[in-house]
Amino acid sequence: MLGLPDEITVALFDLDGVLTTTAAVHQSAWKNVFDRYLAERGDGSAPFSERDYLDYVDGRPRLDGVRTFLASRDIVADDDTVTAIAEDKNTEFLGVLERDGVDAYPGSVRYLEAARDAGLRIAVVTSSRNGAQVLDVAGLSKYVEHRVDGNTIVEEKLNGKPAPDSFLRGAELMGVPPAHAAVFEDAISGVQAGAAGTFGHVVGVDRVGDGSSNSAQAESMRSAGASIVVADLADLLDK
Repeated sequence: MLGLPDEITVALFDLDGVLTTTAAVHQSAWKNVFDRYLAERGDGSAPFSERDYLDYVDGRPRLDGVRTFLASRDIVADDDTVTAIAEDKNTEFLGVLERDGVDAYPGSVRYLEAARDAGLRIAVVTSSRNGAQVLDVAGLSKYVEHRVDGNTIVEEKLNGKPAPDSFLRGAELMGVPPAHAAVFEDAISGVQAGAAGTFGHVVGVDRVGDGSSNSAQAESMRSAGASIVVADLADLLDK
């Protein structure tokens, strides 16, 4: 009834873009900060785009996202500059979170409730250092048994996505081997992490297209190792 193989007993959910609408807030905050930085450089660089977000930032730890994007533009920046950009972005994000709050996708809530009722154990694995706050504001903490977030990644010196370390840590906390856990991701880097960790199932959530074969994002997810791609988690309830 959950659209998963029978051997899956644990679900490892990314947060932003999978469970909550905060991916759009992250993208907007990154655009504001990067566009200011690029304008201050005055070298005629094109503004930060949605494609930049998807290719270089989405799903990655904050500092890694800054470095990966700047490298894509052949920009060499010192650690202080990278940290300043990352901190500016977080300030932007928290301002929006405080002002507007955050919503959970209705289909994701339906899926979480169905998963809980079916006995599937639930953890959240996110690169965001604001994971606990977002879960609380969205009213989702009650579903989550364990959380691996950006703070965990820093404190335990884990490699960020697309490395599988954070998902592997989530499976370890839940006491299951990767083969018995499913990864749910909307970022290409997260799908790559799920595939690299040889998890039992990798669900790509295509919030950019519609999850169909005509969606470039869905095709990228399949190429990155997704077992299945859907437009919304509720679609799995019909599988």
